[in-house]
Amino acid sequence: MAFGQDFLKGFFGTDFLRDYTHASKTFRSNNSALSPRRKFLFHVVFNLNTQQIPQLSSIFQAGDLANLNLLVKEIKLPSYKFNVDTMNQYNRKRKVQTMIEYDPITCIMHDDSSDLSRTLWYNYFSYYYKDASQKYFDAAVTNGSLGPNAQGVDPGANFPYGFRDIYTQDREINDWGYIGESYMDGARAGKPAFFRDITIFGMNDAQWCAYTLINPIISSFEHDTYNYSEGAGIMQNTFTFDYETVKYYHGALTKSYPDGAIPSFANPGNYDNRPSPLSRPGSAATVFGQGGLIDAAGGIITDLSAGNLAGVIGAIQKGGTAYETFKGRDLNQIIETESKNIARSEIKQTLPGAARGVLFPNKPNIQAVGNNAPATLKPSNISLNTTGPVVINDQTGTKPKTTGP
Repeated sequence: MAFGQDFLKGFFGTDFLRDYTHASKTFRSNNSALSPRRKFLFHVVFNLNTQQIPQLSSIFQAGDLANLNLLVKEIKLPSYKFNVDTMNQYNRKRKVQTMIEYDPITCIMHDDSSDLSRTLWYNYFSYYYKDASQKYFDAAVTNGSLGPNAQGVDPGANFPYGFRDIYTQDREINDWGYIGESYMDGARAGKPAFFRDITIFGMNDAQWCAYTLINPIISSFEHDTYNYSEGAGIMQNTFTFDYETVKYYHGALTKSYPDGAIPSFANPGNYDNRPSPLSRPGSAATVFGQGGLIDAAGGIITDLSAGNLAGVIGAIQKGGTAYETFKGRDLNQIIETESKNIARSEIKQTLPGAARGVLFPNKPNIQAVGNNAPATLKPSNISLNTTGPVVINDQTGTKPKTTGP
């Protein structure tokens, strides 16, 4: 089929070729109900068991827990495996489910300068295992500085780590490894969990979905690697969580600050609410675009309509900004260029998708010049120069002849 026929079919429409509005109706209709969620729009909430472990409230203040949620740079959503057995029913194969397995998830957090993510790991480690509870040097057993008392002190002053006590009848310390007792011995059976749950929120088009991991525990932890060759690298801590089950939730964002639906999300203390300099009226060298001349005029009218001193100051500021932006520029040239771009864009959007960006080449008009014209032109005798005239090598052995302007 000829190119012209293909183009006409695309221009007038067929059952097989459609423009972009077909996908637009699929994913943008009904308030973008079918649009896919985006990977970078998420928020993670760690719910520590401060009710049963009150010591955690003194270690992590309210602001620390809110900031802890902001340190997550990557987290995997839950995944599942089902054990399926194949049974034999009179030679007919039947599939029977027997159990479900919850795969671990990986959470990568920034290794921040305030030591918040490392403090989370250290307190989990020292809560479940005694190894971190024995003093080394003359310093407190905390995730903090060694302190001035550590200078010049024998590392084994409090507990001789290097002492060989294999055959010692009375060992100085016997508490190592996992510890099962709780902070409230005798009050409850068993050891309260460090985490109550971890909730992963995903957001898209003012909606949120949530995955809550019940009773998560850390199954592995990994610090990062220092490397001189990675000048642009940043440190991170990697947690792997196992969990007992998953709860699913969804809802709409409240569009308040902070948001009432998602804890510690959209906290004004963590965001710069000042408008970008590029969006301020009169700050961009454009007439019709954002922050351009029309925006400046509208902003001045709005400020003056306020009828107060702040409005007058705002109008003067916008006028001065626009003056400095357009000073020395050719306003007519800017208007002409933008008008052409707008018209070209509007025309392009009215065309079907098959016709956008199509170039229609013209056959070059080549004429022979010289005493031998019209000569038999062979492809080897013609050189097309895109920046100059056409060069023809004459068969008589004379110098090349040219055509063109």
